[in-house]
Amino acid sequence: MKTEKSGVDAGWMQRVMERYEGPLLRYAAKVLGGDLELGRDVVQETFLRLWRSDRAGLGDHLPEWLFRVCRNRAIDVRRKERRMTRLNEQAEQTRPSPALSPSAVALKREAAGRAAKALTTLPVNQQEVLRLKFQNGFTYRQIAGITGHSVTNVGFLIHTGIRTIRKQFKTLGLISGA
Repeated sequence: MKTEKSGVDAGWMQRVMERYEGPLLRYAAKVLGGDLELGRDVVQETFLRLWRSDRAGLGDHLPEWLFRVCRNRAIDVRRKERRMTRLNEQAEQTRPSPALSPSAVALKREAAGRAAKALTTLPVNQQEVLRLKFQNGFTYRQIAGITGHSVTNVGFLIHTGIRTIRKQFKTLGLISGA
């Protein structure tokens, strides 16, 4: 069923929302310092903009378009709200993982907490590209399209961020130096 105003197929829109709502919400919440409610508002507005947009103009770049719109809106909201909070390590550690044993869950949470803490020590632009790469699985080119950085700069930011975290872990004795 297509709407007259936008020409967007409601079934297609439903599939897009089912596929991207979760990743967009996680991404928006991170950009907004962990605020899920503001993140939900940003994601809702992202989908409204998609509904109103020319679907043909998106081509094969739907994920990049969605994340770019979401990012820009989240940055606008963040500026307006003037709120920035650090990633809450406790919230990261309490995320359930039903497929793992209790000891594996504990080890995974500890590692995730350390990684999250290490990530917060990086500059914001490195944090953002690392999250887009490893939490959402985007390519360097897609990340460049979302953030406005060049592909080369995305690669540099990812490399530098990983190298910095690796050095921190080596210093703490969490990984061996090789």
